[in-house]
Amino acid sequence: MEASLQEKGLAITPYVNVFNKSPENGFSQFLDSPRYSTGYTTLFGTMGMMVETHMLKPYKQRVYVTYELLMSVIELADKDASKIKILVKNAANSYKVGNYYPLNWEIDSTQTTSLQFNGYEAMFKKSEITGFQRLFYNRNKPYTREVAYYNYFKSKDSVIIPKAYIIPKGCWNVIELLKNNNISINEIKNDTLINAQVYKIKDYKTVEKPFEGHYLHYNTQIQTKEEEVAVKKGDYLVYTQQKGIRYLLETLEPSAPDSFFNWNFFDTILQQKEGFSPYVWEDKAWEFLNAHPQIKKRFEEKKKNDLKFAKNWYSQLDWIHKQSRYYEKSHLRYPIVRVGG
Repeated sequence: MEASLQEKGLAITPYVNVFNKSPENGFSQFLDSPRYSTGYTTLFGTMGMMVETHMLKPYKQRVYVTYELLMSVIELADKDASKIKILVKNAANSYKVGNYYPLNWEIDSTQTTSLQFNGYEAMFKKSEITGFQRLFYNRNKPYTREVAYYNYFKSKDSVIIPKAYIIPKGCWNVIELLKNNNISINEIKNDTLINAQVYKIKDYKTVEKPFEGHYLHYNTQIQTKEEEVAVKKGDYLVYTQQKGIRYLLETLEPSAPDSFFNWNFFDTILQQKEGFSPYVWEDKAWEFLNAHPQIKKRFEEKKKNDLKFAKNWYSQLDWIHKQSRYYEKSHLRYPIVRVGG
């Protein structure tokens, strides 16, 4: 692509992923998670490219270079059509039941690519507005310089690909989006019991300001356990071995950065609706501990080892409540379960 545009006398560079600092010191590749156009196309084995022409260029020039880039894309895709088909087919074979699928990524700073970067010397001068030093680029001092481009990533965590997901019929918004993305789903015809992997939300963080109308969660951590799950007539069984497998994994695995959980689809499970009145629970909690010596032992150990817990009577009663049958099972329990894998 770069060579094709250079033959036309046009320069192209990866997105200059810096903020208020000079790119000459090196910069990292922008990570296109599924929320972005090119991250989305990738989920379906489709190559994608987002082009941004510089905002300070004249409009006519921006239209012209975009047109020429599109022409190069068409020419290259036509020329390498057979190779692209093979790449897509080979990629699809990587996502089999039981394989590990990476969910979160971080820059691998041990590897870089060198870019011949065209830029202007970065300088600082006193701002006429704030009185502080501000960045500006001296257009009288152009340069072409080799800069480090951090475009290697490594996986931070992964998940084993399951055979299928079971989605409760009440999750209509999830079902609607799966259908919109041509995901094949199967409606369950009868009530049944099935052994499944169930997630419980162990921890998560939430942004302080909205993004696209959502208060996104991030750094979501989960606990997994095997359970016999009651599946209802009208629930949905969704097999992973289909073209949209990556869409399923990236949206239904709660710890994935752009999962439906992180986009607030399941915030109701984060609210504990049933609690206790201390004056009533005190006696019942004492009876419960005496009837469950192993839990009582864990309770005493926690008081001994956790000073903050030992000084908080309500936290102690709450901890015991969460071990009992009175604690609501739906709290922090992710409603979509995994089968197989």
